[in-house]
Amino acid sequence: MLHFDTDYMRGAHPAVMERLVETNLLQTPGYGADEYTAHARELILKACGLEDGKVLFLAGGTQTNATVIDSVLARQEGVLAVETSHINVHEAGAVEATGHKVLTLPSHQGKMHAEDLQKWLDDFFRDDTYEHMVAPGMVYITHPTEMGTLYTLSELEAISEICRKAHLALYLDGARLGYGLAAPGADVTLKDIARLCDVFYIGGTKAGALFGEAVVVSNPALFDHALTLIKRHGALMAKGRLISLQFERLFTDNLYVEIAGSAVARAMQLKEAFVRAGFELYMDSPTNQQFFLLPNEVIDRLQTAATFELWGPRGETKSAVRFVTDWATSEADVNALADLL
Repeated sequence: MLHFDTDYMRGAHPAVMERLVETNLLQTPGYGADEYTAHARELILKACGLEDGKVLFLAGGTQTNATVIDSVLARQEGVLAVETSHINVHEAGAVEATGHKVLTLPSHQGKMHAEDLQKWLDDFFRDDTYEHMVAPGMVYITHPTEMGTLYTLSELEAISEICRKAHLALYLDGARLGYGLAAPGADVTLKDIARLCDVFYIGGTKAGALFGEAVVVSNPALFDHALTLIKRHGALMAKGRLISLQFERLFTDNLYVEIAGSAVARAMQLKEAFVRAGFELYMDSPTNQQFFLLPNEVIDRLQTAATFELWGPRGETKSAVRFVTDWATSEADVNALADLL
């Protein structure tokens, strides 16, 4: 079988696994108080162009989103996100379980538009009864989005400007950030994100790590008592070095960039194969996630030799599907899929 379900089906990139194995028998302090965690923080801050800032390591994306959002928001506040956002659709109410409402805006191919955000804020504070409502305290976006689309630098700057004028924290979910940075035509860099966002995370789980996400806090006013807040959410690993070691390796010798670039290159070949075979794009994504609208009979035939995801409910005659590449997807894998098509 060929597997294109998602980008975390395999274990870890061999270089990451090698780093874990070679340090396996060493003894270090727990909870991230070790030299490897300190070095990983240093490497990440340098890559982000930050002289100062916090870098926190958590195990998974949903855990990270729930912890960051709950720790930044006041008790009476909610988080603004588009209707299709991960926290609103595919995280099982994890944010709401912390006591914070997800306040939804329209989704434009997965993206938030600055004008929608400004209108929502204007309408909220023009309402004489706004003190009876959940107050906005944070804006959540993803890059790439759930649909594999990307923010342009001007779009990100516009959202950031609104957030700063309204005193809202801007939080970027970077579960697949590497693939967004490596996408053809992308004009947003890691340093741009660090400059424009108050907090964001660099995904490892979907980019060559066994598990783990690196949260970067560029706004020094946020996340006081970070260790306590993370532990309060059950998210503090005693063997903290197991996450930071992976990021230390990912941010050495440009490995994170190479992993993302390879997956995106295979995804572009995959897209070309579908288009060449006459199939319709459901969403034009420049990242490692590719979306197509396929006849149901084609889906049924493909599923006998390849795995991939239906993207939403099955349609009457055609259905949206998603194919995802990762660090180990080969040209041979894509060619074999093209032969099936």
